[in-house]
Amino acid sequence: MATIKDIADRLGISVSTVSKGLNGASDISESLRQTVLDTAVELGYTTKQMRGKVQRKLCIFVENMEYETADQFGYDIILGFRQSAYRDNFDVSVIPLTPQFQATEKYDTYMLKNGYVGAFLLGCALQDEWMEQFRSTAIPTVLLDNYIKKNPSAGYIGTDSFEGIDNAIVYLMNLGHKRIGLINGSRNSMISDQRRQAYIDSMTAHGLSFSEDTMPYGYFVPEAAKPHVDKLLSLGITAILCGNDLIAAGVIAECERLGVRIPTDVSVIGFDDIPISAKLNPPLTTIRQDRIALGKCGLYALNSLINHVCISRTLLRPELIVRGSAGPAPD
Repeated sequence: MATIKDIADRLGISVSTVSKGLNGASDISESLRQTVLDTAVELGYTTKQMRGKVQRKLCIFVENMEYETADQFGYDIILGFRQSAYRDNFDVSVIPLTPQFQATEKYDTYMLKNGYVGAFLLGCALQDEWMEQFRSTAIPTVLLDNYIKKNPSAGYIGTDSFEGIDNAIVYLMNLGHKRIGLINGSRNSMISDQRRQAYIDSMTAHGLSFSEDTMPYGYFVPEAAKPHVDKLLSLGITAILCGNDLIAAGVIAECERLGVRIPTDVSVIGFDDIPISAKLNPPLTTIRQDRIALGKCGLYALNSLINHVCISRTLLRPELIVRGSAGPAPD
C-alpha cells in the first residue's frame, strides 16, 4: 500500500504538504490539494479515516478494452473515475467482463448480491447478453459509448464523434484533400456506427465523394489496416481517417511496407490520442478524447443517477491534435 512519502516523492513536495492536502487544510491551494488527492488515488493510497468508514460500492465492468498500463486506452478512464469516486467516498472494484460471465450471471442479481449501488461499463458490444437487461434495470448504470433508450436508470457518456470527424475532414480539405477514406473499427459496435455516420455526414456536407469501398470496417487493432490500405490507395484516396490510433499505427506500418510515404503520398489521422500516437514515425495527427475527463464524467453521471437525477447522453468535445502524419494533398 502506498504511503504519504510515496505521494510526496512522486510530486516533489514535502510529507507535511501531502498531509495537509489529504486532510483538507486551509493553508494550501485548492489546485495543489486536488493534485495530492488525484495522485493518492493513482498510487492506491487511502487514509485511516477512509478505511474506517462504511463505503458505498461501485464497480467498473471492462470488456474488449485494455486498461492495466498507462499506455492503454482504458487506463486513464478508470483512473479518472477512481479519482472522482475517492472524493465521494465510494469503493470501486474493476471487474473483467466476458460473454461467459454474462451468460452465467444476471446483471441485476450480480449487483444486488454483491452490494454494488451502481456500475460503469466500458467496451460492451451491441450483441452482449447484458445489453438487453440494461433496458429494464433499475440499478444506476452508465455506459461508455453505448446508449440505452427510455431507461431513466441508464446513462451514456462519450466524446462527440461527429464533431471530431468533421474537424479532421475540414482540416484535410484545407490541405487540399478531396478523396478521403475511413478504416473503421469493429462491426456490432455503437461507436463504429457513429464514426461511420459521422464520416458520411461530413463528406456529404462538404460535397466530397465516398462509397462503401472508401469506409471499410475492421477491428480496433493495428492488424485491421493491412487488408484495406492498398485498396484505398488504388481508389485514389489521399488521406485515411482511422477508427482509433491503433488502426492508424497499422496504416503507417503498412504504408512503410508498401513504400508509400506519409504524409507526402498519403495523410493519416487517428482517433483517441493514446500515448503511442506521439511516438509513431511520423508522429500521429489524431482526434483527442480526454480520457481522464471521461472517467470523471462517468462518476458524475453515475452519482447523478444514484441521486435520482436522470442523465441521458453526455458528450465531451474532441480536440484535433496536429502532428506530422497529415500534410498537403499530393499533386
